[in-house]
Amino acid sequence: MKSEKENLDEFLLIKKYFQPLAGPGSFDLTDDVAHLLSPKLICSNDILVEGVHFFADDPAGLIAKKVLRTNISDIVAKGAVPEYYMLGVVFTQKTDELWIERFAKGLQEDQDLYGMRLLGGDTTRHQKPSPLVVSLTIFGRPLSDRSPVLRSGASTGDLVFLSGTIGDAGLGLMVRSGDLSLSAGANRFLKRRYLLPDPKIALAEKVSAYASAALDISDGLLADADHLCKASEVSMELSAEKLPISDAANSWLKQRKEHDPGLAALAAMGDDYEILCTVPADGAQLFQTEAAGAGVSVTAIGRCVAPEGYPKVTLLSKNGAIIVAPTHGFNHFSQN
Repeated sequence: MKSEKENLDEFLLIKKYFQPLAGPGSFDLTDDVAHLLSPKLICSNDILVEGVHFFADDPAGLIAKKVLRTNISDIVAKGAVPEYYMLGVVFTQKTDELWIERFAKGLQEDQDLYGMRLLGGDTTRHQKPSPLVVSLTIFGRPLSDRSPVLRSGASTGDLVFLSGTIGDAGLGLMVRSGDLSLSAGANRFLKRRYLLPDPKIALAEKVSAYASAALDISDGLLADADHLCKASEVSMELSAEKLPISDAANSWLKQRKEHDPGLAALAAMGDDYEILCTVPADGAQLFQTEAAGAGVSVTAIGRCVAPEGYPKVTLLSKNGAIIVAPTHGFNHFSQN
């Protein structure tokens, strides 16, 4: 016989935990639709799955925040800021009300932080042992007539910029999995970078004003740069020595063998949710200066060049030698 905790009522749970998150146009989650009030919105959707994007025993509130923040990163890369979202959750057999309460609290904290509200969605529950699945559709407000900034706008001669640092989330996953241990401080920093992305929302306005093409880093710098190159029909030459690396990642690099391509490994790791964008050379200095003024560090890591045969990304050493990456980024349909 199931306990009272296990006899969860979908509609009472929605009323108790998700209705307080609802925004204008949502009809307090009492209808099958929402009425979007903004005249022009940009939308995106991501699905996060237990065992692929997070661990089953990760805190419920952090899972909620990761779902929101990965989607916010997509919107920021388009030169927009988040306004609304729709949420779909397939709970596991073991999900109880306390877990849902903590999940909703995580949503509340982050939607308040980023100025967004819930419009609607759906919830259901697995009847057999299966992983938690969370799907989120986000709607963002473009910050100029140039938004959305697509992947396809880069041109030969544009400079390539990257926000923040790379490889931290991939190393954080290794720490979280027990496959890596550095200093206590480095471990904490890297695990947080994996568990809790930091979308560069203050950069959205600068991307909208200056970038010719942009996307966020989810599959890995090299893989996502390749996506941009193919969409824009350009190639990229990236400088390994200019890649922005955190102190924690640098401590990992120092443990590597002398000829081990550690920088290339960091450039292939995913889940950083930093912004990669191209900027025409005549606006590059202003972009970098204004980004810094908004509190976001951006680094020029390379340039777009004419493709020879087909668009590709080349990672170069200080002396101009090609560095071969050990992997080519994450692909959901090629993993074991």
